[in-house]
Amino acid sequence: MGAAGFHQLGSAFADARLAHVRSKLARGETVYLAGLGAPGTHNSGLALVEVTQAHGPRLIVNNEEERFSGNKHTTEYPKLSIDAAMATLRSMGRDISDIDAWLTSWDYPTLAGTLARSVLEEFPQSFKLMRTTEAAGFDGRRLDQMTRTPKILARQLGLAERVPLICLPHHDNHAWFSYAASPFADDGETAIAVLDGTGDQGSISLYVVERGVLRRIYCNDSMFDSLGAFYSVISSTQGGWTWLSCEGRYMGAAAWGDMDRASNPYYARLREVLDFGANGEVRLNRAMANWYCDPFDHPYQQALIDILGEPLRPDQLWNPDAMLRVEDIHHRPDTKDRLDKAAATQLVFEDAMIHVADHLLRVSGANRLVLTGGVALNAVGNMRLLEHFDEAWFAGAQQRNARLQLWVPPVPGDPGVTIGAAWLFAHLAGAPRGAPMTNAFYCGTPPSHDDIASAVVADDIAAQRIGDISTPEGREAVADLMAFMVAQGGVVALYQGAAETGPRALGHRSILANPCDPAARELLNARVKYREAIRPLAPMATLEAARQYFELLPGAADGDYNAYNYMVLTAHSKPHARGKIPAVIHADGTGRIQIVRAEDDPLTYAYLKALGRHIGVELSVNTSFNVAGPIAQTPQQAIDTLRRSKGLDVVVLVADDGTVTAARHGGERDSGRFTGWLIEWKSRRS
Repeated sequence: MGAAGFHQLGSAFADARLAHVRSKLARGETVYLAGLGAPGTHNSGLALVEVTQAHGPRLIVNNEEERFSGNKHTTEYPKLSIDAAMATLRSMGRDISDIDAWLTSWDYPTLAGTLARSVLEEFPQSFKLMRTTEAAGFDGRRLDQMTRTPKILARQLGLAERVPLICLPHHDNHAWFSYAASPFADDGETAIAVLDGTGDQGSISLYVVERGVLRRIYCNDSMFDSLGAFYSVISSTQGGWTWLSCEGRYMGAAAWGDMDRASNPYYARLREVLDFGANGEVRLNRAMANWYCDPFDHPYQQALIDILGEPLRPDQLWNPDAMLRVEDIHHRPDTKDRLDKAAATQLVFEDAMIHVADHLLRVSGANRLVLTGGVALNAVGNMRLLEHFDEAWFAGAQQRNARLQLWVPPVPGDPGVTIGAAWLFAHLAGAPRGAPMTNAFYCGTPPSHDDIASAVVADDIAAQRIGDISTPEGREAVADLMAFMVAQGGVVALYQGAAETGPRALGHRSILANPCDPAARELLNARVKYREAIRPLAPMATLEAARQYFELLPGAADGDYNAYNYMVLTAHSKPHARGKIPAVIHADGTGRIQIVRAEDDPLTYAYLKALGRHIGVELSVNTSFNVAGPIAQTPQQAIDTLRRSKGLDVVVLVADDGTVTAARHGGERDSGRFTGWLIEWKSRRS
C-alpha cells in the first residue's frame, strides 16, 4: 500500500514528515494538518487543524461529507468537504502548499490485514463475508475507491503527483483527541475506553493517560466481539430500520419497555448472547449470534430466534408493518413485546459497558474516564456509568473516597476521528495537547449575507430582515422575538454560524419549540420532522434551569457539569418537571439534556434567558434542523428543509455579518402566523 500512497507510522515517509513538523514547530512556525475520512467507511469528511508549539492544535473546520452531499452516513469520497476546507484555507491567506501532512482516520494496511485475519479465523462460516464487507461497517464498492484516494485527491487539488497519506490507527485517533479535548488535566491518571462498531484492529480498546502520555493497555483484536455490532444488529432486525439509523431509535424505544432486570421477560436469556469474561472481556456467543459471518440475511442462530423470534429481513426494513411504532401499542398485540425486547437489549448493552469500565477503572486506578467511539453515543448507557460508579463502588474497589468523573466528547463517533488523526499526529510531533473543546461548531463556515439572500429568493418563500446580532442590544432583540414566537406555540428553526460537528444539533442548526406545551412532541414528530412517536425531544437549558428540573449527576466531568453540554448524557427529571416541561421528558422520566453557556453560544443563550421571561423556564425543546436527511448545512438546504416541513413556522437565518433574516412559507402556504407575531411583538416593545 506504500506504493499506492498509504504510509503507516514508523515508515520512512511518516518519520520524515514527523521530523519536518517537529522542526517547524521548534522554529515557532505554524503547521497545518488535514485529517481525512476517506471513502469506504461511513461519515467520510475532512478536518483542517492549525498547530503551534505555543498553543497546540486548534480545529479550524471539521467538514462532514453528508452535510454537503445530502447523503446521510455517506461512504463517498469527500470531494465537497475538501473543496469547502480548501476555500477556508484560502480565506486565511494560505493554500494547498501550506498543508504539512495528510492523515487518514484509519490505518488501512492494518485494516486490510484484520479483515483477512477475521475471515480466516471464522472460516468456513465467514466465507460469505468475503462478498459482504458491509458487515463490519464498510462499503465494498467504496473500499476500491479508497485505494485510489491519493490519486483522486491529487487530481482534485491540481497536483501532478499523488498525495501521500499517513495512516493513523483508528482507535488511537479516537482516544487521543477525546482525551485532549476533555477538561481533565495531566496531573493524574485518566482512563480511556474506546467502544466501537469496529476499528482497524479490534472493536474495544482501552488506554491510560499518565502525566500526558497515552498508553494502550488492551485491544480485543476482534471485529465481531463488538458492542456496537450487537446493538446495531438487534436494533435493526427488531426495530425495522437500517444500520446507523436504528441505534438511536431503538434506544428511544427502550424507555417504553420494561427496564427492570428482574421483571423484563427477555433480559436474562438475551444476556447470554454476550459472554462476560475475565479482565473486562466481552465476547459474542457464536452459538446464538450469527452476525460474525452472515449479518444481514441470517444474523440469528436458532437459540436467538427462540428468544427474539425471526429477525426482520433486509427487504423489510423501513416497512411500516415491520417498524417498531409506539403508537401501535393499543391496536397491535406484539408491540409491547417488541418494546420489552428493546429494553432488554439496552439493559444487556449497559451491562457490557459497565463490565468493561469496571475492569478498566480497577487496573488503572483512575476515577476519570473518557468514553469514546460510536458506542458512546448511547446517552442512556453513559448515564448508567455515572450512576453505577459511585462513592460506594470506589470505596470497595479502590479503597478511597471518590466517584466517577466522566467525559464524552461532542463527536465520539467517526466524524471525530478526522480531527483525531490530526490531533494525534501533532502530539507525536511534540505539540502540546491544546485547549479543551468548549463547543462543537466547526462543520463548514458561517453563511454570508449574499448566500442567505440568494437562498430565500423563491416564489414559495417569504423573507424579511428582522435584526442584527452584531451588537448586544440587537442580539437580545432577536432572541426575544424568537422566544415570543415559541411562547405563542410557534416552531422556529435557528440557523447560525458554522454547523455542529457530530450527530447533535446544539443551537446552530436547531428546531425550537415550547417545552411547556404537552402537544409539542406529537406536533414535531408528526408534522415537522415526520418521524416515529417513540423518539423523544431533547431539552436545551441554562445551567440554572438544568439544575432546577433535572438531577444532574456529580461526576459529569467537573463541578460545572460540562459533560452535559453536548447531548451525550441523559438525566433523570425531578418530580415537578413533567408537569411543567412535558414536551422534553421521555417515557422513562429522563431528558437528553444540553446545557448552553453564554460564552459558547451567545444567541441561543440569550434566547433561553428570554424564554424565562415569556414562559417562566429558561429551557427549550431542541431537535435537529433536518427532515429525513442530514442536518441542514447551507442556506439553500435550510430553505429546502422549510419547504418539506409543514409544521415549521419560520427559519431564523444569521449571516456572518450579524444580519438576521426570517424565512417562512410564502404564497398559498403562508399561514400568517409569523406576520401576526411580529406585529404583536413590536407593539409590546414599543
